[in-house]
Amino acid sequence: MRTLLRKFDMHELHLALDAARRARGLSWVALVAEINRPFEGTPSIPITISTVRGIENKSSVTSAVVLQILRWLGPTPESFLSGNGDAPKADETLPEPGPARILRFDTRAMHAALDAQRLKRGMKWKQVAGELPGFTETMLTNLANGPLIGFPRVMMITQWLGRPAASFVRDHGR
Repeated sequence: MRTLLRKFDMHELHLALDAARRARGLSWVALVAEINRPFEGTPSIPITISTVRGIENKSSVTSAVVLQILRWLGPTPESFLSGNGDAPKADETLPEPGPARILRFDTRAMHAALDAQRLKRGMKWKQVAGELPGFTETMLTNLANGPLIGFPRVMMITQWLGRPAASFVRDHGR
């Protein structure tokens, strides 16, 4: 049973971000300052203006960057899947972690879910990777070690699992 995987559209994310920025009368500098506000008091490196402005031309962006942009912007990650005309579901909403907390994917939980689904379907890791464009079996098994994961790849995993991205998002802070 192969799952139809839709592409996360970085260009549409950039268009939505730019439209919200202009609607609020913000410069790019002011926008990035607002997006970075939750980073204050954390050891995480703030997002740069060049990263935010260039997001539409990148094939992959660190998930922490996209999650913080989505946190500021408001829509769910699934809102930017190609061909998605559905209204967001309640379980797709990203958590609001509060001040001095930023959003990150829990890759260990993602690995556990992948492994459970893999076993349920009687698959080898190589077969799972074959159904997830851009992944190798090593990339998937390494998620158990907690590395960062980028967009749009992370959305391939969540779709394959049939779960919203938000179910793997946790807050991270001091």
